[in-house]
Amino acid sequence: MTNAVKLTSLSSKGGCGCKIGPADLENVLRSLPQSLPNPNLLVGLDTSDDAGVYKLTDDLALVQTVDFFTPIVDDPYAFGQIAAANAISDVYAMGGTPITALNIVAYPISTLDESILAGILRGAGDKLEEANVSLAGGHSIDDQEPKFGLAVTGTVHPDNLRTNSGAKPGDKLILTKPIGVGIKTTSLKNGLLEQDEIDRVTDVMTTLNKTAAETMKDFKINASTDVTGFGLLGHASELAAGSDVEIHIDSKAVPVLSRVKELAEAGSVPGGTKNNYDHIKDIVTFPEDFDQLDKWILCDAVTSGGLLLSADGNDADTLLTDLQHKGVEAKKIGEVTDGHNGRITVE
Repeated sequence: MTNAVKLTSLSSKGGCGCKIGPADLENVLRSLPQSLPNPNLLVGLDTSDDAGVYKLTDDLALVQTVDFFTPIVDDPYAFGQIAAANAISDVYAMGGTPITALNIVAYPISTLDESILAGILRGAGDKLEEANVSLAGGHSIDDQEPKFGLAVTGTVHPDNLRTNSGAKPGDKLILTKPIGVGIKTTSLKNGLLEQDEIDRVTDVMTTLNKTAAETMKDFKINASTDVTGFGLLGHASELAAGSDVEIHIDSKAVPVLSRVKELAEAGSVPGGTKNNYDHIKDIVTFPEDFDQLDKWILCDAVTSGGLLLSADGNDADTLLTDLQHKGVEAKKIGEVTDGHNGRITVE
């Protein structure tokens, strides 16, 4: 085989759409034994955050995360870039600086040309270099379905840690990348995208959240998360529940990739997107004129999505201007209000 192989044809699901659904994952995690209390574990499993954080000293904490998935695009090099950008993003979401990474490889080495794996690893390596992250090693297994990802370690000062559980009433919500990636990449797999559309969605997924993460350090950000497999509303619901607030989202302000609704109408809605909607539908109030496709789009399973920032109301406009000036596709999409039910209202 050669690099002409359609990588997306080798798996039933792609990218972060392969995640175990949020409802099933919750059920599994409930069965885990309670870990021993440790005052140095600043962030663990309690609030479904993006990464674990362990304090080493009063001035230094480790941020640890891992992410891997099946091919989301057909080009090996781009797949490697996307996987790296996606894994690193969790460290950025926590306010941290990524420093090292380990590759995770599952690959059918006897049936798929090794040059494809080389391309994946080269793409990831170049993206790590862009992020100033050192590759420290990795692990591989022979597997029928190719999968790739990374475990990433970062550092953060404990006082500068950002989590998904600190949003406050009056905060404004800023999203730094458009959504619709799951529907777009499913359309790619189904042969429905032109090359310029493939290039556009690939560019979104390969773009690091580095600039957004570095910029937010100069502003009062009360909570942050990155938008990936559970979709915009799924990750927003975790932020609302963890912060014990209510969230209002302006659906007309949410940036969405072109032709997403048209492609959804053609049947390119991933199963993960539908699972996301089923999980959050009882805590979200939608506008009366919303059809099912509109609801699915806001729940679309994203791979390597943007940061969702809950910025202090006094800082939000300046932050947004700064992000946009630096080329980040940021939009103000809503606000945080009083409420102790973790609900979301879409307007």
